[in-house]
Amino acid sequence: MKISDILAANDVTISFEVFPPKTQDAFVSVEEAAAKIAALRPHFMSVTYGAGGGTSANTSRIAADLQNKFGVPVLAHLTCVSSTRYHVHHMIEEYRENGIENIMALRGDKPKEGRIAYEYHYASELIREIRELAPDLCIGGACYPEGHVECDRPSEDIRHLKEKVDAGVDFLTTQMFFDNNMLYNFLYRIREAGISVPVLPGIMPITNPKQVARSVKLSGSTVPQRMRMMVDRFGSSPAQMKQAGIIYATEQIIDLIANNVTHIHVYSMNKPEIAAGIMNNLSEILK
Repeated sequence: MKISDILAANDVTISFEVFPPKTQDAFVSVEEAAAKIAALRPHFMSVTYGAGGGTSANTSRIAADLQNKFGVPVLAHLTCVSSTRYHVHHMIEEYRENGIENIMALRGDKPKEGRIAYEYHYASELIREIRELAPDLCIGGACYPEGHVECDRPSEDIRHLKEKVDAGVDFLTTQMFFDNNMLYNFLYRIREAGISVPVLPGIMPITNPKQVARSVKLSGSTVPQRMRMMVDRFGSSPAQMKQAGIIYATEQIIDLIANNVTHIHVYSMNKPEIAAGIMNNLSEILK
């Protein structure tokens, strides 16, 4: 089922992201975690691609299993920064052969090591190519409420985002953020710029102190004082920190839904207990 149809048919949706293993010997544990999250019956699940497409084979395998074995619609990621055009075309065809109707089209992080193909420079190029090769597919793109780390000005970032949408994006998913006001301001600015596709806020439950520094480094996300106080108070106790992090993420989601931002994507980090905690907290709301 296409994500665009899922969003249109449901007032509120919750989806979860999982990532494939970097090594083959960890495949079984990731497969089991993904299956447990699928058992929670989210509206869909996304499967990431890995830096430089290094886990692309596992992405396809996990995505196909989630959809075919567990009946959960899947959004399979595809990055292009270090891919040849041949490889991209091969992955699109492989996804289609596995019955996957949704692709998250991303430039991807530039790899620290390894060859960069330089056949693609921007996500908009990948989006346009998918739309031309497979017009029947539903395409998602990424957006950044606090601005892309490589953009000097918000206006420049929004201009690039408009290029993605014009290339054929059906919906957008945001980078993680911890202050909902950042998203509300961002939504106002992109709507003013003529971007009208659905936007799914990406929520990252922070369940250990190391995630804060890592999240800031990767995405440049602002850490509100309330979250800093939470980490300071509960960070030394793994159990308390996990519970506090799930509650913080749930409160973000409830505030979003109350403000009519109703399609939520959760970066679950392959943790079924985190996904279950959020689903339990929202059980009545999701009815």
